[in-house]
Amino acid sequence: MRVVLDTNVLLASIATHGLCQALVTLVYRDHVVVLSEHILEEVSRNYRRKFKATAARAAFFVAILRSNSEIVKPARVPRGTVKDRDDLPVLGTAAAGSADCIVTGDQELLDLAVFGGVLILSPRAFYERLRR
Repeated sequence: MRVVLDTNVLLASIATHGLCQALVTLVYRDHVVVLSEHILEEVSRNYRRKFKATAARAAFFVAILRSNSEIVKPARVPRGTVKDRDDLPVLGTAAAGSADCIVTGDQELLDLAVFGGVLILSPRAFYERLRR
């Protein structure tokens, strides 16, 4: 399965020892993770800002993600698709990467449920789907 992991899921995977950490480990082990430079830049910026990581630590984490993921250039997504323009490149990443699923904690994306045939699931819903 081809999976886009949103910034909030990736950050939660390193900030807490819980569901997101287990989910990210499982997805990287058994599936193809599709990311974009937009997502990686958000990860770096928010890791430094919200978690007070050093620039070197953020760069190291992003380098690991980049080397273990398929990096795509997001497809263009019409502006009115979602209110938050920062979410458009996440949807575009899924489209460009022929993803099967986006895993996110972003409620606006979760409310879409499906975008262009791509399922949009919370970490819990995706984890339960994988365990079946």
